Amino acid sequence: MIELGSSGLRISRTGFGSWGIAGAGWRWSWGAQDDAESIQAVRHAVRKGVNWIDTAAVYGYGHSEEVVGKAIADLPHDERPLIFTKGGLVWDPAEPDATPRRTMKHVRREVEESLRRLGVETIDLYQVHWPDTGEPLDWNGGGRSPNATPVGEYWQVMAELKAEGKVRAIGLSNHGVADLEIAERIAHVDAIQPQFSALNRSAAPEIAWADAHGTGVIVYSPMESGLLTGAFSAERVAALPEDDWRKHHPSFTTGLAERLAVVEAFRPIAERDGVSIAAVAVAWTLAWPGVTGAIVGARNAAQVDGWLPAGEVRLTPADLEEIARVLP
Repeated sequence: MIELGSSGLRISRTGFGSWGIAGAGWRWSWGAQDDAESIQAVRHAVRKGVNWIDTAAVYGYGHSEEVVGKAIADLPHDERPLIFTKGGLVWDPAEPDATPRRTMKHVRREVEESLRRLGVETIDLYQVHWPDTGEPLDWNGGGRSPNATPVGEYWQVMAELKAEGKVRAIGLSNHGVADLEIAERIAHVDAIQPQFSALNRSAAPEIAWADAHGTGVIVYSPMESGLLTGAFSAERVAALPEDDWRKHHPSFTTGLAERLAVVEAFRPIAERDGVSIAAVAVAWTLAWPGVTGAIVGARNAAQVDGWLPAGEVRLTPADLEEIARVLP
């Protein structure tokens, strides 16, 4: 276990990511998913020592939080994992294929709805999913509405939610250093959640900032949504169902051969340590200075077993150098 920054929350090096268990019928679905299998996967991870679950209101438009709530409902209180969730992406239930808007104007209502779906009295870590632009979510930046809420304004509300006991810790996901600086002047940023993997290291400045400010870092997509597990090829991408967002995403359709070369650098390390390639991919992120933990998704118990050893893998300087030679 390791402390998440200075929050007082002690976490396992890996946490269960619940994007993939959100089910079908929404904008960023991973395809159809059996809820019973999802619940089994969550409970299996907890039994194996994973002590935190990361979810978000937008995953399945509330469905992921409901599944997580069911998974933990019957667990004894002292065996329950920490629950981390996110808000700030608002959707229209009548248009499941539409892109949700990035807005923090309704955060108090969102917190209450998340508490209800999760069936808990307090959220252990509540995070702003993306900076408020007042516009539909664009992963590459996009525009900013004149009605967007400034980060200082919504971070003040987040601090109030923490003071009121609705949440134990507060964090920012996908925010840059400039936003982190503004927020830190208002209330301490307990944690950040950036995307980070061997294929996407753009969050290095934010991780360095967090390391210097006593802020925890939980990275998401350390396996690049499955691309770094050793299970993908051009044929596998082509065979993905149409309702799987990855089928047409540039990460899976552009420069695929170059990206998969990183997998081949992971392979001998995995064979030496007797672990999966996925575990080595996650371990690479955990070896980065300042990273506290990694969110790792799973849709069944077998996938959990594939990445569980990541926290125990120790990459040598020679391993890191070998991997660095093939990084795009």
